[in-house]
Amino acid sequence: MKKILAILSGLLLVSFLVSAEPTEVKLWHYFSGPDAPWFEKVVSDFNASQTKVKVTSQMVPREELLKQYTIGLVGGNLPDIGMVDNPEHASFSAMGLFLDISDRMKGWEGDGKFFKGPWKSCVYQGKVYGIPHNSNCLALYYNTDMLKAAGVTPPTTWDELTAACKKLTKPGVYGLAICGIGNEEGTFQFLPWILSSGATVEKMDSPESIKSLTYLTDLIKKGYMSSEVINWTQADAEKQFATGRAAMMVNGPWNLSAVKTDAPSMNWNLTKIPKDKVYASVLGGENFGIIYNSKHANEAWEFLKYMSLPNVMESFAMAAGKFPPRSDVMNNSKYWKSDPLLKVFAEQMEFAMPRGPHPKWPEISSAIFTAYQESFTMTKSPTQALKDAQKKIDKALVK
Repeated sequence: MKKILAILSGLLLVSFLVSAEPTEVKLWHYFSGPDAPWFEKVVSDFNASQTKVKVTSQMVPREELLKQYTIGLVGGNLPDIGMVDNPEHASFSAMGLFLDISDRMKGWEGDGKFFKGPWKSCVYQGKVYGIPHNSNCLALYYNTDMLKAAGVTPPTTWDELTAACKKLTKPGVYGLAICGIGNEEGTFQFLPWILSSGATVEKMDSPESIKSLTYLTDLIKKGYMSSEVINWTQADAEKQFATGRAAMMVNGPWNLSAVKTDAPSMNWNLTKIPKDKVYASVLGGENFGIIYNSKHANEAWEFLKYMSLPNVMESFAMAAGKFPPRSDVMNNSKYWKSDPLLKVFAEQMEFAMPRGPHPKWPEISSAIFTAYQESFTMTKSPTQALKDAQKKIDKALVK
């Protein structure tokens, strides 16, 4: 009898120990730059803050991550929480990837605290499918010493930018560097030029759109911008600027720390992206959502709430060179107002327009980046490239 009781006690102890183990919540993200360690700190801090849930994060390169989401919708191999670029949230929500968390929002302290643009990207057909995690936009970086030596003041218009590039371009140095790679990252960099002309993504064959693409293509034709921009990510553009091979570049706040690290002795500053008709930038940032078939949706929601706490969001955004999508965090913090560099991005946020949101945004974006790549490589004229793009966009919009 004593042996039986001992065995039962042992079984109960094992059962207790097993039940005491935290629930594992798997998360996929594509943070890989200077913001990666700061995101991992959010995860580790959450795990240390309680004992019931353990988030296990995995970095998956962005393009591969999107493929895995699509494959997972068929095969079922998916995490509990997934990250997406904000313009793609509507598309994956329409595909059924994310769980509707509208009911979970009721009574949550963060409800109604987000900026309109980032929040809109998480809503599809009136239902909420995720939470904005960070926001950003673009501005113009410039090498102060190079501009001074060339007798150039920071350009404010397209005409001034062209004139500045002409003076700044010399053997081994281009006037301007941008990211013109053929994916969403490149579309992100191209849109401010489109928006500044008064064009819209729904009418990419408009005279304004053609003017925008012609302007950038001419910078390449004149030798003011490298034809290699078609292969450059935003990180690559930063390297061109930091090593003195480009006097100016268009980039985001996440590369502030990279420039400081890569070029500690360089004198540089920021200004708004030069305008045609109006100043323009584009809204960037990532969202997180709970995967539709997660067996640990409640635990996943606990992490989303933690990640969105004002102090957690503020700490991550400050460290990673991004902006908080919560209006109360931005408005109550002196950080983004007192830093002279971040202040420029904060001013650009006023003009930053969201991409979409539209469930067919990936198709729209693909048509856009195909067009500028065709133009930059002189495969097609700007006019023809955008006319062909418009045909693809029209098909996407009617689906």
